[in-house]
Amino acid sequence: MNFPNSPIPKNPLGEGRYIKTAAALIIGDEILNGNTLDRNSNYFARFCFENGIELQRIEVIADDELEILEASRRMVQKYDFVITSGGIGPTHDDITYASLAKSFGQELKYHDETIARMEEASRHRTWITQQSEEQRTARKRMALFPEAGEVLFVASDIWVPVVRLEGKLCILPGIPSLFQKLLDNLKPFLPLPTQDARPFRLQVFTPLPESSIAPFLTALQNRVKPENIRIGSYPLLQPGAHIALIGLDRERVKELGLEVEKELQGRILSAEETEAMIKVKRQ
Repeated sequence: MNFPNSPIPKNPLGEGRYIKTAAALIIGDEILNGNTLDRNSNYFARFCFENGIELQRIEVIADDELEILEASRRMVQKYDFVITSGGIGPTHDDITYASLAKSFGQELKYHDETIARMEEASRHRTWITQQSEEQRTARKRMALFPEAGEVLFVASDIWVPVVRLEGKLCILPGIPSLFQKLLDNLKPFLPLPTQDARPFRLQVFTPLPESSIAPFLTALQNRVKPENIRIGSYPLLQPGAHIALIGLDRERVKELGLEVEKELQGRILSAEETEAMIKVKRQ
């Protein structure tokens, strides 16, 4: 498959503005009852950090229309960028498109281009020809969108688009592999912060227990708070902790890292060590 991508639209936030804050709305009974592990919120959190967006909220809610209405309206009003995950399949409990249409006063309408891409992507699958009319109608529900939504085709090898509402809310699938690919490919369609507006994170390992480093870290955080630098401590199962320093001023963060390294008998972690540590935490 080699579908054409959508053209890049105008900045939905207005010329010269960019995304500063974000929220994630994870939709699905299967998340809440423990049947499915939510990987998408973690991936979105990393996406936001790496692109200089402050992720301020993650909510997990049921496949319930009233909950989707309340949460989506509140988030769109408060944040610059909102994603939903889940509930866009062909079954009875996939109510995200319909609920969001109602939330923003829109009717549902079949999207012809999405249906065409769906058919093209599955034309070699024999089970398609064996489906009943009722089953085909259920499948077409995956192309039944809020009528005023922007339909963004962001990946040439996937027929599923990202539907954006109110210039802010992007509707994504719950399947992690699809979610991740569509989110990554969505970047050119988003008014992202410039490189100098993106935070730098430095990690320091110390063999000391958290109780021993707490007074120093408390004093350090109070001292650098006016500089918008954040200090975090994350204990390990064995003695020791990882300390994260995050700020926009890369050189200042590095300077503080050296101070932490010296005061807490620590060691600044390389970028490779930091990435490996993050991967372990995700498992």
